Amino acid sequence: MTSEIPNTSASQDTGSASEITSTITKRGPGARPTTLPDEFTKIIEDYAAALGDAPLSPESRRTYLSRVRMYLSWLAEHRTTRSTGDPITNPKARDWVVRDYRRWLLRESPTKRSVVYANSALTAIDDFYRRLGLGKVRIDRDELPQTAPRALDEQTRIRWLRAVEAHLSPRDRAIALIPYYAGARISEVVGLDFTDVHRSARKAQLRIWGKGGKPRTIQIHTKLRAELDQWLEERPNWPHASDNPALFLNTKGGRLSARAASGIIHAIARDAALGDEPTAHVLRHTLATTLVRGHTDLVVVAELLGHARLETTRRYSLPTDKDKADALNLITTDR
Repeated sequence: MTSEIPNTSASQDTGSASEITSTITKRGPGARPTTLPDEFTKIIEDYAAALGDAPLSPESRRTYLSRVRMYLSWLAEHRTTRSTGDPITNPKARDWVVRDYRRWLLRESPTKRSVVYANSALTAIDDFYRRLGLGKVRIDRDELPQTAPRALDEQTRIRWLRAVEAHLSPRDRAIALIPYYAGARISEVVGLDFTDVHRSARKAQLRIWGKGGKPRTIQIHTKLRAELDQWLEERPNWPHASDNPALFLNTKGGRLSARAASGIIHAIARDAALGDEPTAHVLRHTLATTLVRGHTDLVVVAELLGHARLETTRRYSLPTDKDKADALNLITTDR
């Protein structure tokens, strides 16, 4: 079986099925892995093995496996309310059950999910059923809300930059600033090799491997260059630095994982009492919002972010929730 989604980085390794499965079961501190009954254990193991051979990025594999594991767990819990037929083998029963699952995600789950999350779950479930041989689920996607992606406001941006500046690790500071100054996805950050950083006396460039293994080269902001220079000076002192091409290493000398890099960003935000708002994706959205609302040409923004379609970039010109609230404040009232 094959997948229609290509690899997102030419420099990342693929990872075995066992590594993918173990990643899903190792959540953050205090989190518990999604457990499955015996009848689904073999199914999820076979799916993990199929993902291990697919031309997908490690981050996509982890996401797909996590979404499918959650779906199967829900399926086991709601087995008494299933429609006629086995949704693992019967296409019609599958369609009915997946529609019920989407409804549960959006309306009935303890933490009601967004339309974006539900559509992401449906994409993973489609992949799961294609690999089972049942084909794509017959279900319509909900339209995404016509609101700009979430970005940091001006005050939070300043607090974030100061929190990064106060952080002690040059590696962590560079990781935290690349999404903000270069608009890189977290998978693209950890996919960087040290040879992707090109520096001269006058300028510096960063080559980022985007979706489909397509590279894009951007100028490195002066603030980001200072942090990268410090990290590249320290990097040779890390274990196995000379044997590993990865720009960002873990403490054992391997390539830093996307989960670990996300944890670094979360830890800096937590230390600055910013909660969990400044994720890598929000930082990327913040750059895009700043550029689009600053009247930068959409083609330029699309190239910087690695967007294949201008429609994706245009989303940043949509109104935010704050824009809508501010508009209502313009209404005259008699108080």
